[in-house]
Amino acid sequence: MEPLTKVRLRPLVMRDASAVAAAQHAMAAEDFTFALRWRETLAWDDYLGRLDRIRRDIEVPDGLVPADFLVAEVDGRIVGRSSIRHRLNDLLAHEGGHIGYCVLPAHRRRGFATEILRQSLIIARAAGVDRVLVACDDDNEASGVIIERCGGVLEDVVQSRDDVPVPVRRYWIA
Repeated sequence: MEPLTKVRLRPLVMRDASAVAAAQHAMAAEDFTFALRWRETLAWDDYLGRLDRIRRDIEVPDGLVPADFLVAEVDGRIVGRSSIRHRLNDLLAHEGGHIGYCVLPAHRRRGFATEILRQSLIIARAAGVDRVLVACDDDNEASGVIIERCGGVLEDVVQSRDDVPVPVRRYWIA
């Protein structure tokens, strides 16, 4: 296993465009979005500007909240990402939580997800979130273990509002 101290969360930069496009395609195969609200027809610098405005709570689109969108990098390679929401809206309080994260399929089972969540918790607390809600699909046992490893306590299991057949586990981390 690679040393976890090598995982670094950082904002996207101009040179990340092709790596993020590849990550988007890799996660789409699992019906998961890597780069939130990005599409290939959107100019990369425009996307970076949107992320910065959302982080600073300027021009936050309806349905979203201020958030940090960070990639997880190991030895110069993007291995995953984290979205750290500074507050919750109704949907996030029900099933999305303060932190959404993923590890790309080629980089799983190396402890990166645990380290991404651990570092994301530090960033969430720095943004003023004292009690952090983290959610995962009920059938995602690996994510449940990771959340519990990072201090998560299962509050309940709820049905998704999007008519997704898989219920959602909701964990709180103090």
